[in-house]
Amino acid sequence: MPITANHGLNEDETERLAGILRCNVRDLDKVLSSYASAALEEYVRMFLGQKVFTRGSDIREYRLLLLIQKAFERKVPDEQRISDLFQTTASQSRALLRAVMSKYQYELSAAIKTTITEIINSASQADETADFEFTVNNESVIEAMNRALASLPGTWPQVIKKPVTVSTYVIKPSSRNELAKYFSRK
Repeated sequence: MPITANHGLNEDETERLAGILRCNVRDLDKVLSSYASAALEEYVRMFLGQKVFTRGSDIREYRLLLLIQKAFERKVPDEQRISDLFQTTASQSRALLRAVMSKYQYELSAAIKTTITEIINSASQADETADFEFTVNNESVIEAMNRALASLPGTWPQVIKKPVTVSTYVIKPSSRNELAKYFSRK
């Protein structure tokens, strides 16, 4: 059933919101519709008594789960995106994401798979003998990659941060290939 709503923002607020949501002002209504869908889901589940929380942290975690499912195209967002939306520090965003990925690991398995697969596919090598490198601002996803490697038979080198970089990581070709096989089966 189609539902319409008005946001009632002035021009400055509209421009600011478009910046936060990383879209053009002309695309704002379309982008907001996926966020509205997540918010509506939150309310409907509460009204039905299916997701009634008493702790603020539980509400935030559930809200992030819904955003991943509805607004982030079933991909795990980076920590900066979470900070932008939830008005949190980087460490608070990291903790929130870690909690959501743990608490809702089964509901998020497809999003985690999609995110890691994209990262693996985006990794590049300087030459055929070099390690793969990629940039990602999401320690929780790196932890998920390393957990997956640890769960595989054999001993695989872990994903590590490239020295003197903020968010560039290095993965050995053998580990990259094993992760690619692992996530193509899931």
